[in-house]
Amino acid sequence: MSTRNERLEIIQEIVAEVLEVDTSEITETSRFREDHHADSLRALEVLARLEKEFKVELPPTLLPKMTHLAAVYDIVREKAGWLD
Repeated sequence: MSTRNERLEIIQEIVAEVLEVDTSEITETSRFREDHHADSLRALEVLARLEKEFKVELPPTLLPKMTHLAAVYDIVREKAGWLD
């Protein structure tokens, strides 16, 4: 079973790859749109990759809440049933 840090690192890598930035630029609180210039198309790509990686269903209605890494982690944690 993965730990919180391992799962957070995977999410960070996915977001960084999609946004085409270095992983060190994606912090738990850096805002995707404001700090990394993410657009809606990239947000949907992140959503799809998270669904595939963690085998969860993330409806597009969650996108407005997925503003930074910590928020994304919390949403995926809830959908995946992680207890950390």
